[in-house]
Amino acid sequence: KSEGHVEGEKVENPDTGLYYDEYLRQVIDVLETDKHFREKLQTADIEEIKSGKLSRELDLVSHHVRTRLDELKRQEVARLRMLIKAKMDSVQDTGIDHQALLKQFEHLNHQNPDTFEPKDLDMLIKAVSARYK
Repeated sequence: KSEGHVEGEKVENPDTGLYYDEYLRQVIDVLETDKHFREKLQTADIEEIKSGKLSRELDLVSHHVRTRLDELKRQEVARLRMLIKAKMDSVQDTGIDHQALLKQFEHLNHQNPDTFEPKDLDMLIKAVSARYK
């Protein structure tokens, strides 16, 4: 009995071990819903992806996709803020620089917490690439 993959069936990928693994997966899933971006992703080589060339294609995705990416980014920023707050509560130290703590998270642009821009995609790709060098 042959068991092949059915078109459209989700293939489970192993956990990357990244603390932002869920965010990464959600961004990829949303980007792949855009036909133009999915085609670019499938034809891009690894160097095009790492160099940021693919990130510029984000400007061409549909409004619905951008809106969903913006929402994902806001959720991730909220999650990171919650982690920072938990860390602060455990240390009980006042005078912690929130911006300095946010800079630890190199997978998104913390200076723009509301919208997902090409820079965010580029930073996400570079953070993942740096992890696997």
